[in-house]
Amino acid sequence: MNLVDLRSDTVTRPTKEMLNAISYSKLGDDVYQDDPTANQLQEKAAELLGKEDALIVTSGTQGNLISILAQTNRGDEVIVGDMSHIYNYEAGSTMIIGGTSLFPIPNDSTGSLDINDLQNAKKSDDYHKPKTKMLALENTHNVAGGKVINLTELELVTSQARRLSLSLHLDGARLFNASIYLGVKPKKIASYFDSVTFCLSKGLCCPIGSIIVGSREFIQECRRWRKILGSGMRQVGVIAAPGILALDTMIDRLAEDHLNARFLAEGLSNIKGVLIDPENIQTNIVRFNLSKEYSKKSKILVSELMKKNIIINPSKDNFRVVTHHDISKKDCEHFLLSIAKILKN
Repeated sequence: MNLVDLRSDTVTRPTKEMLNAISYSKLGDDVYQDDPTANQLQEKAAELLGKEDALIVTSGTQGNLISILAQTNRGDEVIVGDMSHIYNYEAGSTMIIGGTSLFPIPNDSTGSLDINDLQNAKKSDDYHKPKTKMLALENTHNVAGGKVINLTELELVTSQARRLSLSLHLDGARLFNASIYLGVKPKKIASYFDSVTFCLSKGLCCPIGSIIVGSREFIQECRRWRKILGSGMRQVGVIAAPGILALDTMIDRLAEDHLNARFLAEGLSNIKGVLIDPENIQTNIVRFNLSKEYSKKSKILVSELMKKNIIINPSKDNFRVVTHHDISKKDCEHFLLSIAKILKN
């Protein structure tokens, strides 16, 4: 029986076509900016998102960090959502490395922010306080269960940020999931922001890498920060080759992951002891809880699923499963049958 790994879309394996692309990629030295495959990917990414330039980085965390460092100074402050990945899961990197603090305000259920909270978070021009320089949003939003901030809400929040003279960054790790859900081109979402990062190594199936996009001047500053962080890479075409293939062939198929996630959610809603509203599932992330009378099962659920060749991450009270290229509908059915049996026994 195949392993059904639902921990994250980061577990995806590169396709055979990607491995072949790596083998035959044309290489140069990216520090000299003469790796042709890297240059091709960066040009493609910039065009896809409607920006002037792009840069390959090692990860989404590095992409967010570099984007913030390139647009702030030591002592500045960035407004973020209190459930955001930047605030909760990136090791305080902006503060440790850049001396840039993060100021959290509440995320709503979609991952968006209240414009009044944003207004109140902007510091006055007072030397007792840090200078508020940036707003960072996340779309889709991981902790909110893969929810998508719609265009109306993006316009509302980013317009308020512009009025407050803030630069705008998007953690778009799963940006293409958002564009598929909204039925718009990725560049439409990116148009609200000065800088955007997106991951190649999640639903797009690449083995490594993320991309930053923005203005030409901004990307030049990002390139300097990437070097400072020890990521001036050489024959980076081996990373870029599968990225080119991913942008050409893997974006539209994300809709299949969304359908499988909805199938999982609807199936879970019919299992006694599982608490979930399928209507809340928009993309490829499914979060669910167990009812109080089944709370003891929470402690054994992960280990029992493992016996059936299914991996999910452990959790005290909230479980997350993520659909991706390597998860079929048959895998989803196996998961549903397995969890139903575990909770029934």
